[in-house]
Amino acid sequence: MTTQSLSIVVLSTDLDNFNEIRAALSTDSRVKLLSGGNDVEQLREEVVRIKPSAAIISLGANADQAIKLIERLSTECPKTAVISAAQETSADLILQSLRAGAREFLRLPIDAGELGPVLDRISEFCAGQIQAAKKTGRMAAVFSCKGGCGTSFLATNLAASLPARTVLVDLNFEAGDLPQFLGLRTKYSIADMVARHGNLDDRLISVFVTPYSTNLDLIAAPKEVDPVDKIEPEHVFEVLQRLRECYDFVVLDPPHTFDPITLTALDQSDHIVLVLTLDLPAIRSAQRALQIFERVGYPRAKVRLVVNRWSKQIDFGLEQVEKTLGEPVLATLPSDYQTVVDSINIGAPLVKSNSRSKIAREIERVAQALSEGVSPKIGAKPKRPWSFFLKRPAAEKKE
Repeated sequence: MTTQSLSIVVLSTDLDNFNEIRAALSTDSRVKLLSGGNDVEQLREEVVRIKPSAAIISLGANADQAIKLIERLSTECPKTAVISAAQETSADLILQSLRAGAREFLRLPIDAGELGPVLDRISEFCAGQIQAAKKTGRMAAVFSCKGGCGTSFLATNLAASLPARTVLVDLNFEAGDLPQFLGLRTKYSIADMVARHGNLDDRLISVFVTPYSTNLDLIAAPKEVDPVDKIEPEHVFEVLQRLRECYDFVVLDPPHTFDPITLTALDQSDHIVLVLTLDLPAIRSAQRALQIFERVGYPRAKVRLVVNRWSKQIDFGLEQVEKTLGEPVLATLPSDYQTVVDSINIGAPLVKSNSRSKIAREIERVAQALSEGVSPKIGAKPKRPWSFFLKRPAAEKKE
């Protein structure tokens, strides 16, 4: 017999049945009876709130109502095992309850010889749920507290580059446009996921995401402004936690402000890809962001600097930027306006539509560094493909 502790709630419209079930459960040291009653809606709310190991649903005089409750619980609380119980043991009733989502069936009055094996299987199911919950994917937020640095472009292409099952999440609730970067039409958004917070399972998540490829799904920002007011940081926290359990990598595109939802996303992230361009406002903005990161206690190894729209024509050198910010630059994305705009206009990530471009190769380097957990050192020049040196634009050769 397994020793997994089991918390259980019981629904029974018949008091005698309830007392009989309670007495049978008391003989097993693993079981802790949390609550019981005959009010269907009250018990459903109790299960949703406390998420017990199992719920025993007695199929009494109103079997149809009990079957509907089993259906709801199996959808809303997939980690709670539902056990149906009844005095009537017709094959039709048993089959009906199992189809509704019950994992086990108990005959009333309960026979000790039947109860033990049922609780053993429920215990194994709960142990499997705990083991599955230990798997967590990695999370990266592509961030800049100054708009116009290309965070959405980088987040999209980074997500498309990662060699693992990845979900891209648009946290720009009021101005998100990631579907355009992927050429997708979305039906659902993160607002729909938040509305089901507390009840998100793998099936619901698969409904709310929009697939782009075998390895990449998108969670879009709300299309309307109205749902945004109802999204709280704790809801976002829960959604991101569930996504980490379902995907190998989660890539976030948060807004350019340090609001509570952005900080929730940054707190949870294993990596923060801080994007800047080599102009004074962007450098100062990155400097402020790093100061805030230090103030809230983020380890320096969590941050990766990426310079976008890099060109040798710019007065600021990389060494000067690294010295100013006190952080090494992981990668530099060369300035190529037309190539980037073309990929956005056709709704395809550059790493897929023009994988041989210099920008695409740099983004793939960032993806590889995040996958491997590589941290650059100050003064170490970002490695670039040989073609970068052999095929420089004519304007650079004149220097």
